[in-house]
Amino acid sequence: MMLNGRSVSRETQERLEHFATLFSKWAKTINLVAPSTLNEIWQRHIADSAQIFQLSPEPSKWIDLGSGGGFPGVVTAILLAELEDGWVHLVESNHKKAAFLRVALNETGARGSVHPLRIEQAAHELPECQRVSARALADLDQLLSYSSDWMVETEARGFFHKGRDYRREVSEARSRWDFD
Repeated sequence: MMLNGRSVSRETQERLEHFATLFSKWAKTINLVAPSTLNEIWQRHIADSAQIFQLSPEPSKWIDLGSGGGFPGVVTAILLAELEDGWVHLVESNHKKAAFLRVALNETGARGSVHPLRIEQAAHELPECQRVSARALADLDQLLSYSSDWMVETEARGFFHKGRDYRREVSEARSRWDFD
């Protein structure tokens, strides 16, 4: 199977397919993503989430903030499953969503753990990491604020999916933060 032009193993493909099935089942009862995007899970959510892994495919410790429906955190954890040292810490304060994330990690064999914490607590309670990610959570300035402890203390890299207003968000964030 090809995912964003990258070949993935049969095992990874099966894990992603199982995750898509779990997601579709759980999304019927809890709000994991916008209802209008439920029929676009592969392109809109899974392939989109896999993009960040392509930017940093080496084994590493990730922290995914506001993990919600598992994008990009669970997808990253599934892609890391074939690598020895990779791990994703999923931070989600909503207990129903955290329950879904636990099931998704467990049933797919993904490399990760769920932390039912508020994001503000996570920097004080979670271990060092090399990567911080978030998708559809907050504007860039706020994401940099949430992740600044990891980025300053451990030189973690941030991978934040942004939408149509990304230019404005980058411009506004540059007034307070120094980043590439």
